[in-house]
Amino acid sequence: MIIVDSCGWLEWFTDGKLADQYAKYLADQPKMLMPTIILYEVYKILKREVGEEKALVATAYMKNSPVIPLDENLALAAADIALQEKLAMADAIIVATAKLNHCTIITSDADLKYQSCVEYIPK
Repeated sequence: MIIVDSCGWLEWFTDGKLADQYAKYLADQPKMLMPTIILYEVYKILKREVGEEKALVATAYMKNSPVIPLDENLALAAADIALQEKLAMADAIIVATAKLNHCTIITSDADLKYQSCVEYIPK
């Protein structure tokens, strides 16, 4: 199982420079998990940049993967990871989700580059 971080989805939805590199991961949604924080980030940025309608279409597509809600266990695990790794809240939630679900995170976020569960795609 994999988690494609917000930056990957945004690259793909906006046809960014790394869109082709992320496309191979985004093609197999049944093998992907979708943390709610990634839905939040992608919707917020797309709504601001390209409008609400396109943001809603994008997030509807993203929800074809199993959505992982932020519950109390995940919240506490993320808080521990944030403290240990000095990560921001959203990054810690994504890392905690990956670790609890035995997933690899696909990302271009330099703050996650050295996490053991990350496959990093340089910008």
